[in-house]
Amino acid sequence: MPEGFLLDLWRDALLTLTKAAAPFLIVAFVVGLATAIVQAATQLQEAVLTFVPKIIATVLVIVLGGSFVLEVLGQHTARALRAPQTMADWRVR
Repeated sequence: MPEGFLLDLWRDALLTLTKAAAPFLIVAFVVGLATAIVQAATQLQEAVLTFVPKIIATVLVIVLGGSFVLEVLGQHTARALRAPQTMADWRVR
């Protein structure tokens, strides 16, 4: 087995996870920060005001960017499923 083959596969999995989760995390962070600023300015501390906007923003990200996330996950799945064949080809050499 080539050195680092499994490490490359693992690194690819972590990068794929980062690409798939980044849109959701960034949007939730921005919406949460904006909500916190509004709550601090108005001194209105209601838990629903932090939860509902994040849910709405996350649903919008799913609607608008869901195909991107599915494409990234699908590409990684295809690479991961080809990995055993790649290892077998290497052993034959």
